[in-house]
Order: sequence, then structure tokens, then C-alpha cells
Amino acid sequence: MAISGKISVEVVIQVPGSKFFQILAKELHNIQNICEGVHGANLHEGDDWHCTDSVKNWTCLVDNKVITCKEKIEAIDEEKKLIQFSIFDGDIGQNYKLFKSNVQVTETNNESASVKWTIEYEKINEDVKTPYGYLELLEKVTIEVGDHLHKA
Repeated sequence: MAISGKISVEVVIQVPGSKFFQILAKELHNIQNICEGVHGANLHEGDDWHCTDSVKNWTCLVDNKVITCKEKIEAIDEEKKLIQFSIFDGDIGQNYKLFKSNVQVTETNNESASVKWTIEYEKINEDVKTPYGYLELLEKVTIEVGDHLHKA
């Protein structure tokens, strides 16, 4: 059984990729108001939700269990529509030595986009489950944000 690895999911949404990326890059604080699986979020450190030295607290539903964690943006590449996150502390810190999430948004045409999430992880031991529940949450968040933007 592998202690570390990468898993990913790709979702096609029926909104322009630039609109979806805008939510993640400039309006991340609104995710808790859009997505059912995100129960709360607040700024833990820093003055701005979207800079690389700010830390956010998140409360989410993963595998039908409420979990908490902290998140920090490591890098944003607006040209490539790529964001790299580091997730730590709380339930993540109890189970994983390393937990990083990347999102890449690719325009497929003016009305749709492909959103790919990749989680890179290192478990604290072999008994910890591969984080498919977290990947499922990211997939649901993508669909819900896409639906929200499509209706707007």
C-alpha cells in the first residue's frame, strides 16, 4: 500500500473558464455561500483571502464527516489559470504529512471549461485512507460553483 501519491478528477462545466477561475482566485470567501459541502470559512492569518501569505480556516463535509483544516495559497498563475494550495492542520494534519491541491482551469470554448483538481498527499502511515473523499468534495464544489455561475 502506497504512503504517498497523486489523485485527480476532471470536471467539464458549462461556464467560461475565466468566470470559474475568478471565483477561486478573487472570490474564494464566497465558496461557503455557494457550496453545500463547505460549512464555513474564515481568514485565520493575513489581510487578504487571495494572497500567498494568508491562511484560511475551513469546515467541510468529507465522507459524511465534518472536518476542519487550514489552507494557504502557494501560487497563482492567472495566465495558465492554475492555483496551488497547501492544506494542513485539523483533520488533514492528523492523517497526512503532506497535502497539496492544484486546480487547473482550461477553456474548451467560450461557454465551457475543463477543471482539473489534483491532490498530492503523503499519509502518516499505511492505515490512513487515500483521500478520495476530499477529491469528491472538490468535484462537488466545481459542479456547484459551475451551476451557480451558469444561473447568474
